[in-house]
Amino acid sequence: MKAPLLALGLVMAAAGLAKAEYPDRPVTWIVPFSAGGVTDISSRKLAEVLTEQLGQPVIVTNKPGAGGLVGTKEAQGAAPDGYTVLYGSSGPFGIIPALSPEKLTYDPLKDFEVIRGVSASPQMIVTHADAPFSTIAELVDYAKANPGKLNFGSPGIGTAQHLAGELFNKATGADMTHVPYKAGTSQMVDLASGVLDLSFEYSPIVKPYVEEGKMKILGTTGRERIATYPDAQTVVEAGYPDAVNMGWTFLGVPAGTPAEIRARLETAMNAVMADQRIADMIRTGGQIVVPAVGETEGKAFIQAEIAKFKAAGGAVSN
Repeated sequence: MKAPLLALGLVMAAAGLAKAEYPDRPVTWIVPFSAGGVTDISSRKLAEVLTEQLGQPVIVTNKPGAGGLVGTKEAQGAAPDGYTVLYGSSGPFGIIPALSPEKLTYDPLKDFEVIRGVSASPQMIVTHADAPFSTIAELVDYAKANPGKLNFGSPGIGTAQHLAGELFNKATGADMTHVPYKAGTSQMVDLASGVLDLSFEYSPIVKPYVEEGKMKILGTTGRERIATYPDAQTVVEAGYPDAVNMGWTFLGVPAGTPAEIRARLETAMNAVMADQRIADMIRTGGQIVVPAVGETEGKAFIQAEIAKFKAAGGAVSN
């Protein structure tokens, strides 16, 4: 009987080792926003290439609600085993913790581990075709000469686009009035017709209006120029580094996920970000690749972003 028992023990041990290999089943990728949006579309392409790297399906699951809080909380409550990953972003990890910390049911710094930064998107500083300014410098001069006269729109109070305008006001000394909208499409229609003077919006949103000649780009809120609009000056080049504002994303996992699983995911994501298909997607979307930062650098970045958004909080709360 000893031989059969020994054989059984070896089989069980081998099965245990096989089971320990990560991943051995599908991985759920939580996107805390609705299907069909820019974030969702990009995440599905990323998940497709990550599937190739991991050798297991990476299934995108949309969990929208409360500006990203619902899906982020669900990811935080998942088992820390590498089979649930989160598409983290500046809203639930930067803006909301800075402006509405009472809404949080998780700690953005303690409850998650950053695997790798993915992308960052500057806002385009855009105005209607007949505006009396065509550069950032001309805009600042006009705004200072006409305090309170200019307005800028956004998809709502506390959005990245709203914060971009408030940071621009603070950095340049301009005095522009914020006009919140319930829908970004309404904002764009009003801007194209001249009802609005200005907007700080993402490249894919403004692109059709610019191509039709209804709007013109003054610059971007980024640190470096983007491939889709290489002639668009950045706020840094214009002399206003404090006006830098970027929407950003990263891949994260619940705190407590074993180091070897995090390392496996990091290696896979580095390969994903080096894939030409992903590079093309990011470039044509008016984005830049976020450097391959690990847990320590990622959390330091999030802390800095929260502090930046807090600095703009006084204007946002008014």
